[in-house]
Amino acid sequence: MSSSVLSPAARLRGLKPDWLNDPKVWRTEVLGGLVVALALIPEAISFSIIAGVDPAIGLFASFTMAVTISVVGGRRAMISAATGAVALVIAPLNREHGFGYLVAAVILAGVFQIVLGALGVAKLMRFVPRSVMVGFVNALAVLIFMAQVPEMYDVPWAVYPLILGGLALMVFFPKFTKVIPAPLVSIVVLTVITVAAGIAVPTVGDKGELPSSLPAPGLPDVPFTPDTLTTVAPYALAMALVGLMESLMTAKLVDDITDTRSSKTRESIGQGVANIVTGFFGGMGGCAMIGQTMINVKVSGARTRLSTFLAGSFLMVLCIVFGPVVSDIPMAALVAVMVMVSFATFDWHSIAPRTLKRMPAGEIAVMAVTVVCVVATANLAIGVVVGSVTAMVVFARRVARLADVTAVTDPDGSTVVYSVTGELFFASSNDLVGRFDYAGDPDRVVVDLSGAHVWDASSVAALDAVETRYAQRGKTVRITGLNEPSADLHARLTGELTGSH
Repeated sequence: MSSSVLSPAARLRGLKPDWLNDPKVWRTEVLGGLVVALALIPEAISFSIIAGVDPAIGLFASFTMAVTISVVGGRRAMISAATGAVALVIAPLNREHGFGYLVAAVILAGVFQIVLGALGVAKLMRFVPRSVMVGFVNALAVLIFMAQVPEMYDVPWAVYPLILGGLALMVFFPKFTKVIPAPLVSIVVLTVITVAAGIAVPTVGDKGELPSSLPAPGLPDVPFTPDTLTTVAPYALAMALVGLMESLMTAKLVDDITDTRSSKTRESIGQGVANIVTGFFGGMGGCAMIGQTMINVKVSGARTRLSTFLAGSFLMVLCIVFGPVVSDIPMAALVAVMVMVSFATFDWHSIAPRTLKRMPAGEIAVMAVTVVCVVATANLAIGVVVGSVTAMVVFARRVARLADVTAVTDPDGSTVVYSVTGELFFASSNDLVGRFDYAGDPDRVVVDLSGAHVWDASSVAALDAVETRYAQRGKTVRITGLNEPSADLHARLTGELTGSH
């Protein structure tokens, strides 16, 4: 038989995902999903409390978000679930108008995310500089660690040796074998110790009651009127923007860690679909979870959609079938896991003295501003926006200095040629007007722009101002050397930017 003709079994193998053909990958994905599910439980309950809803609502949201995004998302192995950022946005709506309005906001936020994704909002990610990305990662690590501090305050003394023991297990266990994720080993060992020895420490069960059945679909309990829409829409839009920002930043981070590319547009639309599904199942909505994604990708080594799907599936199985066992897991075990994640997430190279010595001051400032804003507001989206704006200001100042003007007068003294080089835009063109000798120059002036590029209306207005000042003294100006885009812009706007013509 020709080698080019494949048997039905071979063709079927080619259609199957890689993890179905590789037991090692299968094992990594399954165990990664299990560790993430265990770490999701206390987080989802905590975020439910922030949003002012029953703990089951956060757990349902984490289940539906993870399972849905595993199918429709654009970034493999990324974990989406109920998050603190979303909880903070929609908490006032739930407090003032009730749970039905919260669910309606989640569904509408999903619609907004699909529209924004289709309009190409994901393309804005290319405007996020590397210094902002590093600041975002470091701030995230700080937030993950800070979120564990309350679990280490005013607790029985036994909590501290348990946390240290969990950290020691995660550091040294991988030296013997990496077949089983160290965080899972740590959680199991610490749970067995506390239960067997009857050590009284805070447990997952102390966070809230776990659900005993699967969520049922239904419509939000709100009047379907324009008033409801105007009440819900601002919260839904805020949730959509915060959720997309956090999800796209996380996707970019996972791209860098795994050295693979993902579809940010598909991820944006997928987040919307997942929130709509979550809303119809009575969940509180969510977005990408950076801490849990780091557990899945960086700690467990997961790389496929299977781990994301199983994280959501295991979450419900653990709550409904193994609720009493899960309730006995000491919070110290999960705190140790998250502390380890925070240390693994932080980019220690970025703050090494050698790195800081070589890094431009502007880049360091942008990174620091991003970290401070994120930590101060506990909102990753605000930090990224402020950091990006700061980076743009730093860039504008740097490029503005590159614009230069030199003058050469003809031997006969009848003409002066000004050569302008560099990028002319709002920051650099502000100084342009003051670089000419209006009173001392001869009657004919040539402004040579062959070494420059005109980017905006501010630059055209500056050139107009130069011509006007010379004209007031009876002198003529000729502008030469414009490249095609600059000439088009100049021809379109010159003389049209002031009312005095």
